[in-house]
Amino acid sequence: MKIKEIFPGVFRIGDDLFTKNLVPGEKVYGERLVKINGVEYRFWDPFRSKPASAIKKGLKTFPLEEDSNILYLGAATGTTISHFSDIAKNGVIYAVEISEVPYRKLMDLSKKRFNIVPILADARKEKEYSDFIFGKVNVVYCDISQPDEVEIFIRNCEKYLKDDGYGMVAVKSRSIDVVKDPMEIYREAEKKIKAVGYEHLETVKLDPFEKDHAIIVCKKTK
Repeated sequence: MKIKEIFPGVFRIGDDLFTKNLVPGEKVYGERLVKINGVEYRFWDPFRSKPASAIKKGLKTFPLEEDSNILYLGAATGTTISHFSDIAKNGVIYAVEISEVPYRKLMDLSKKRFNIVPILADARKEKEYSDFIFGKVNVVYCDISQPDEVEIFIRNCEKYLKDDGYGMVAVKSRSIDVVKDPMEIYREAEKKIKAVGYEHLETVKLDPFEKDHAIIVCKKTK
């Protein structure tokens, strides 16, 4: 099988995306495992993970590297985080989740993936989990269903993101406004991000993988 690394730690095999399995032999959400030249890769499902769908839709800026430290807001049960864990194998992923049931699954995941730090907290109260985060992070990734998601994302970037660090926010237009055209909501989100001095790098719509969703990528300039 032909394999190509398209971003650090992200591989294309045929038409599908994969990450190199940090815990060989272990699946996280029933994903397909493939072994090539003695190395095991995990299928990254674009219907289950928004960054994967963004890459499938032509995302040009994917800022994760093997030593990236990441603040992940809205960690859920850890589907996407498990792939971030594969990619940022020498970094730390601070996984903020407000609900106890998915948090327990995150705890189980962190027992095998030691670069994941589960944090039971509300992303709207960014100061309350500062004791769990050591230093500034390279990337803030936000995927929460709140009308003020962009504001929550910005506050966390202001507090935890390094200068020249990157932010990625998965904007769920119907969580913000069920009536407005999604494109209008994305443009408003871009304006809010630019208003605090961040550089807007790109916006990628996720349809048909995730209807009425987009990922916005930005950079925190000094």
